Amino acid sequence: MDAWRADFQRIHPDLEVQYEPSGSDAGIRDFITGKTSFAGSDVAMRPDEQVRADRRCGSRAVHLPMVVGPIALAHNLQSVPNLRLSPATMSGIFSGRITRWDAPEIAAENHGASLPHTGIRVFHRSDESGTTHNFTTYLKAAGRWPYQPSRRWTGTGEGVTGSTGVTEAVQDTTDSIGYVEYDFASNAGLRTAHVRNAAGEFIPLSPQSATSALESARVVGGHGDLVLQFDYLTRTKGAYPIVLVTYEITCSRNSDPLVQAFLRYMAGDAGQSSLALYGYAPLPRDLLAQVRTQLGVTD
Repeated sequence: MDAWRADFQRIHPDLEVQYEPSGSDAGIRDFITGKTSFAGSDVAMRPDEQVRADRRCGSRAVHLPMVVGPIALAHNLQSVPNLRLSPATMSGIFSGRITRWDAPEIAAENHGASLPHTGIRVFHRSDESGTTHNFTTYLKAAGRWPYQPSRRWTGTGEGVTGSTGVTEAVQDTTDSIGYVEYDFASNAGLRTAHVRNAAGEFIPLSPQSATSALESARVVGGHGDLVLQFDYLTRTKGAYPIVLVTYEITCSRNSDPLVQAFLRYMAGDAGQSSLALYGYAPLPRDLLAQVRTQLGVTD
């Protein structure tokens, strides 16, 4: 968002966009109460939030997918640079059922690796988070996660605030693991696990493998509301399965020319082409076409 804002202002020097990265839950809340002109969120609004957002807008509040943000399993296991994890093993680690790095489940997926007989330090978000909701939704669909998906963490481990907090905790703690959006892990130079998809492949995380996973997602919203349902069990070859999208939430009848200009910039060639530079991935072509149609983008 910082890069988008800077480039947008370079193109439109008379316009300025202010943005506060307060997290999905706070972003939705501030939009509903009218504190902000639009919201960025890694999770769609709940039905009760949708009702209040519609009331605030005086029209339908819509979700516009704008960027693919793959979720990384960032780890600090120095002896295993190419750690491989299946969804079931991840569920065991993050639920507290698997507690040591040389557990049979991890060893079976990392043949020949030098796994230490040490405890696994698990870090998670302590604040309500769209990343948490997407990660636990994935674990529920693809693994053996014993809890319901939620923005609030329900598994084991030590809670820290924000994506930056998780990144720093893993970076500073030997034999640790945590979930965080890929750009945070990449910028910090953290190793990330190869995740087994439903095709049986252990896939390293990259913008390209994340975009491949989203190609099987389908729009479940209506009337211009582009809420997505992910296929976490996609058998698409080369697809990294733990993904989220960041929605820009705005009023369907938004009359603010600055907001409209900025949203169109994000969905345009300039906004989408730079995403991979920052650890994100562009939207698949068909989905991007739907977003552009909603916004009247022509480039």
